[in-house]
Amino acid sequence: GIHGLFPFGTNGEGYILNEKEKEEVLSIVIDETKGRVPVYAGTGCISTKDTIRQSQMAESLGADVLSIITPSFAAASQNELYDHYKAVAEAVDMPIVLYNIPARTGNALAPATVAKLSKIPNIVGAKDSSGNFDNMLQYIEQTRDSKDFAVLSGNDSLIYWNLLAGGGGGIAGCANVYPGTMTAIYERFMQGDLEGAREAQDSIRSFRDCFKYGNPNTIVKTAVAMLGYPVGKCRAPFDRISPEGLEAIRRVIDENREAGME
Repeated sequence: GIHGLFPFGTNGEGYILNEKEKEEVLSIVIDETKGRVPVYAGTGCISTKDTIRQSQMAESLGADVLSIITPSFAAASQNELYDHYKAVAEAVDMPIVLYNIPARTGNALAPATVAKLSKIPNIVGAKDSSGNFDNMLQYIEQTRDSKDFAVLSGNDSLIYWNLLAGGGGGIAGCANVYPGTMTAIYERFMQGDLEGAREAQDSIRSFRDCFKYGNPNTIVKTAVAMLGYPVGKCRAPFDRISPEGLEAIRRVIDENREAGME
């Protein structure tokens, strides 16, 4: 029931894979998907040059959309970020979704910059993982005049509220664990079942609360393994969870299984 796949997002550990590995993974994902849903390839790197090279690689393999995270480590001005994304957009012939997650990269895309970038024809959306609802609201408010530009919540707790505000939905890390529940937020909302959508949104709170026990990628992979899918661990050093955290995840999974979440 999911609407797309996103290799090399935050939960896809794109930050720790080399270029050869990314090419291999993306080839497999595209081949296995066989066009049933769009494949969003995360191709953002620190430099503009590397981001263009990765984006062209994804385009050549047949990805449907590029998701480009802001550059990291070095501080970038809003003008530099605009020029970075503009250069990438001009180097490929495919849609691009901006990806704002300043807690991880150190660089935030300001609403005014997103509004300016939304005027570029093949920049079609923005994923906001800042956790700041007002920031996401400003993305929505300042891009309403850009036809078909979608603002997506990268914070799983805000998908319902994103839809209420006129956003396009979300890209959900928790969908790796509860794909049925996460898609239900959107599906129920679009059917006019606001109460049902809100219930689906609220139901992931207990699992989201487990993220305090470590790297969210590791929490997600551990939960998926507990559900019977041996996906392995995150790469070191981001691969440890305390005994307390493991017990908390087991307890939440058991409770959610009894509640029928999937």
